[in-house]
Amino acid sequence: MKNRSLDLVAALALAAAVPAFAQDHAAHGAASAPAPAAAEATAWTQGEVRRIDAANARLTLRHGEIRNLNMPPMTMAFSLRDPALLQGLKVGDKVRFTAVDAGGGQLAITALEKSP
Repeated sequence: MKNRSLDLVAALALAAAVPAFAQDHAAHGAASAPAPAAAEATAWTQGEVRRIDAANARLTLRHGEIRNLNMPPMTMAFSLRDPALLQGLKVGDKVRFTAVDAGGGQLAITALEKSP
């Protein structure tokens, strides 16, 4: 009878441990998977150059929806993470770009290239 009690206690302990292990394993898998926002941060947005402010490394674009920032189409100014992105650009150029929230109410272009 004593062995049966020990077997029952062991079985109950195992039954309680399996769901906890499964939750920990699921949480670990989720932590290692790329976050949807991170994947969307690299999504390209179409735009048109409206103004270039090389002295302040800013670019005004008329752009389509920026999905990763949940932003509708509009015209606005962006800072540039790399001022070299302005090289060869002129007003009216069609471009595609990626942008991120730079904090403090500012948005920054992280990549930019002319569209064909």
